[in-house]
Amino acid sequence: MSGKISNIIREYIFGLSIICTIIGLVTLLFGLIGMLMREPVSDMLNVQPQLLDWSFYILAVGFILLIAGIWYLYTFIKDKRFLMEEIQTNKRSEFMKCHGKLQDAARRLPSKYRKMLSEKEASLKIR
Repeated sequence: MSGKISNIIREYIFGLSIICTIIGLVTLLFGLIGMLMREPVSDMLNVQPQLLDWSFYILAVGFILLIAGIWYLYTFIKDKRFLMEEIQTNKRSEFMKCHGKLQDAARRLPSKYRKMLSEKEASLKIR
């Protein structure tokens, strides 16, 4: 079961990390504003005071979501850029130097990139 879920998440990691970052940013800002300006927020936005009592926890959840979203977005972009740069080479020796890193990067990316790596391996007659 967890293998299926992780495969689904891996296929849509770019969009999910952007959504997580946006939700984290909004939640972080709401928690921060709720902690610093309690009276104006409850008057202007008509927010219940009981919700503002949870501002610290909302701030913490927002911070965690923001950091997680940025981290996954960063690793996706870094792995994709590395894979795309190394696949462009036509020299088998250069490709073999970083073959382990390429396989590791392709494992964390969607299946489209694993397919691209296997096609490049076939064209360079590796394995």
